[in-house]
Amino acid sequence: MAIDLILNGKAVALDAPPAGRLIDALRDHAGLTSVKEGCGEGECGSCTVLVDGEPVCSCLTLAGQVAGAKVETVEGLARGPDRPLVDAVVEAAGVQCGYCTPGVILAAKALLDAHETPTRNDIKTALSGNLCRCTGYHRLIDAVDKAATARRRLAGDAG
Repeated sequence: MAIDLILNGKAVALDAPPAGRLIDALRDHAGLTSVKEGCGEGECGSCTVLVDGEPVCSCLTLAGQVAGAKVETVEGLARGPDRPLVDAVVEAAGVQCGYCTPGVILAAKALLDAHETPTRNDIKTALSGNLCRCTGYHRLIDAVDKAATARRRLAGDAG
């Protein structure tokens, strides 16, 4: 059955079972392999995607629940206004094994979309649902802080 949605900015009809998990629909039917399965229980954040701008665990979300919604994965952030966030994570050496990185970036994007000037505590809270075994989080927090500054600078240049 086709599920109509906006996926990374494009209208698509995703041919996936509505009662199947969103993570499987995105990986197996849309070829979006940045969405990772870690725990399968909504505890690790590796499968985080944005649904209408809000971070959700795609391992706990049914594909049919996103019908008509705007769904974003990290593949949709390669260009455009969110590129500074991706670049900041790389530049801060916030990527080691990389397994958690897409979920972390999407959680950070949701924060930055909602708060132009987040505090370090805001950043910690926003990333608290994403487990990372490699980085120790400090570099990721620094990267999100740097990306917030870059976004404000870009917004000022555009205005």
